[in-house]
Amino acid sequence: MPSIKLTALAACAGCAAKLSPRELAHVLQPLAASFPAAEFPAMLVGLEAPDDAAVYQLNEAQAIIATVDFFPPVVDDPFSFGAIAAANAMSDVYAMGGEVLFGINLVAFPEHLDTAILSEILRGGAHSLRAGGAAIVGGHSIKDDEPKYGVAVTGLVHPQRVLTKGGAQVGDVLILTKPLGTGVITTALKRGVADQADVEAAVQSMMRLNRAAAQAAQAVGVHAMTDVTGYSLLGHAREMASLSHVDIVLSYSALPWLQGAQRYAEAECFPGGANANRAYYEPHVTFPEDLPHTARMLLFDPQTSGGLLIAVMASRAPALLDELAARGAQGWSIGHVVQGDGKLRVEH
Repeated sequence: MPSIKLTALAACAGCAAKLSPRELAHVLQPLAASFPAAEFPAMLVGLEAPDDAAVYQLNEAQAIIATVDFFPPVVDDPFSFGAIAAANAMSDVYAMGGEVLFGINLVAFPEHLDTAILSEILRGGAHSLRAGGAAIVGGHSIKDDEPKYGVAVTGLVHPQRVLTKGGAQVGDVLILTKPLGTGVITTALKRGVADQADVEAAVQSMMRLNRAAAQAAQAVGVHAMTDVTGYSLLGHAREMASLSHVDIVLSYSALPWLQGAQRYAEAECFPGGANANRAYYEPHVTFPEDLPHTARMLLFDPQTSGGLLIAVMASRAPALLDELAARGAQGWSIGHVVQGDGKLRVEH
């Protein structure tokens, strides 16, 4: 297979390629009005309260979870790109508290590239699905000027065990299950200034499934859950706060970072999505006056295949951290939930 720098073929990397949250909110508003919840009673989670995936109840014991995610290359290695893209798509099912059943590949691929590269991308995606106990069952491909890959994922959950962004309660502790910083690291990679060790650590984090962390959350019992992806830690925390009708307090000193992330932030290796996230979410955030610009921007950094953000009763937080560790997952206590109306507060 010929050597190629996949990230050089894409204008944006990974989840940083998302439409800005402002644009997305604008285009979805009329769409949601076309499908009133009252007309679709089996749709437990849909457009009326946007979440990580749709949930449709089949019977008293089963509900289908449906989601889709795809993006341009976030790393140069084709296998790793495929594995990360699939893990990122599967994460939406885990964020809803479910298990993945199967996936359908979505491919856009330039005609001038060797198809051996595409084979490796698909092999990486299959690796992630297989690791999650699921299968790839088909797909669709088109020609495009830049490569893109992702998966339409179908999962299963008990209707009474669905986890959404909107269940956080006052007094809850917030647990994050992966370190932050994939956006600045992959941007540094695209610019040719990233250390290989930093990239490898980020790749391993992005390839890690959120399955074990979601299973730990279900085993302990939690109030709300989402995954941290393209709209940044602050963006996804804001969604949880808004839908739960609470405020969220985050401790900057408690946040876990991938190696090199803060160094690349100092070098201003922020993807364009960080600025879009800041423009949309910053009005809802209060920062310490002395928190530096780069520290603030890191909180708006778009993540690719990031961890789960979990709101859990304070008395159960130690048990959740223990359960995460027992299942081979990570966990950090990064904040708490207070009374409010959807605002965020960052403390030192």
